[in-house]
Amino acid sequence: MERVSVFGLGRVGLIMAVCLAKHGYEVTGIDVDSDLVSKLSRGEAPFYEPNLAEYLSLAVNDKKLKVTQDYALSSNSNLTFVTVGTPSRSDGSIDLRYVEEVSRIIGRSLRDAQQHQLVVVKSTVLPGTARMVVKPALEHESEKKAGKDFSLCSNPEFLREGNAIHDTEFPDRIIIGSDQASAIERLTKIYSHFHGKSLPPIIKTSYENAELTKYANNAFLAAKVSFINAIASLAELTPHADVKAIADGIGLDERIGPKFLNAGLGWGGSCFPKDLAAILNFGQGLGSQMDLINAVITTNRKQAEKAVDFAKQALGALDRKRVAVLGLAFKPETDDLRDAVSIPIINNLLKSGAMVTVWDPRAMEGVRRIFGDQLGYATDALDCVEAADCCILVTEWAEFKRIKPETFAEKMRQPILIDGRRLYDSAEFRSAGIRFYGIGLGPET
Repeated sequence: MERVSVFGLGRVGLIMAVCLAKHGYEVTGIDVDSDLVSKLSRGEAPFYEPNLAEYLSLAVNDKKLKVTQDYALSSNSNLTFVTVGTPSRSDGSIDLRYVEEVSRIIGRSLRDAQQHQLVVVKSTVLPGTARMVVKPALEHESEKKAGKDFSLCSNPEFLREGNAIHDTEFPDRIIIGSDQASAIERLTKIYSHFHGKSLPPIIKTSYENAELTKYANNAFLAAKVSFINAIASLAELTPHADVKAIADGIGLDERIGPKFLNAGLGWGGSCFPKDLAAILNFGQGLGSQMDLINAVITTNRKQAEKAVDFAKQALGALDRKRVAVLGLAFKPETDDLRDAVSIPIINNLLKSGAMVTVWDPRAMEGVRRIFGDQLGYATDALDCVEAADCCILVTEWAEFKRIKPETFAEKMRQPILIDGRRLYDSAEFRSAGIRFYGIGLGPET
């Protein structure tokens, strides 16, 4: 069985490492962050992801996962995954410094390696990175030749936060790009062993096609969300219209499909904003203005403003009004606040003079670091809405779905609910005396 190294133990690398360990691989996880390495070595998960804590504890206790800062240990591996971050620069372009640095480090470890090593780039990188950045760095530092002395593939990940372990073990498809047929076949065999009977379709292609597929995938999904939110804006101005019914109608068209047609306050997270900014910058650098991508970004940016607009519509001036915000993470089943729409919503509420109380099952600590004592921090959802003049639902955690309209009516000073994710049945809530505002919900008269 392959001996594996994983460079970069963030949300992609750590998930990959623990899943490989669970399947019996001997994994060395490598990261520069000493605090992170220490924490992982004790089996403590650094972020929330369903089943991660259990997988990590099992991997460490069974000694299938060793976590270290010592790059040299990767020379003992014959399979190395590159999962370091590619952060955005101020102009939207991606910063490849960590990919370049790790490529040089791996190259130096290859210099004295006796076994043929397969290097797999899973980091999200623009087309040309594997061929023009990673491969030259590996060859220069190792003084060896790609294809002859080591192999290189581009193999993007398509993980959904909150479902990352499931998506690693049961992916929709696997994309493998390389200019070396033998490298593609070797990685194919590795995934065949890993997935067994659940092996999904495998696309075998060039480095550039694999790299661009990742960006195209995220851009398309973001475009679906922005599209339905644009339709939601029309529905809000149309008496008796409801974007949910419209989404159901078009989602049954097999050419469209129902997924990512949930109107709401817009997308956030670590992937969509960064990847769309990167592909926009990349396209403009090649002379393509990428008008559609620009429109997707602009539509999404405006969407979060609706929450506060609805609050002002319901209450007038927000000064000294008590507003409850339910849900802070950018999506359920994660504690990730990167580009979460809750942040600009809270900022706008504070600027309007509102007194804001917040609750999220996982993201409270992160929000406290951002806002400090500017907010009230509830102990649970019901505590959050207590004596509120208005409640804004921002993240559709399952526990919020279980709150009955009568509970809102009883707990709140003014029973005004802004459903930013269309989690609730508007008719049920209105019949219980709730003043209900929803994304894509037109006036009744």
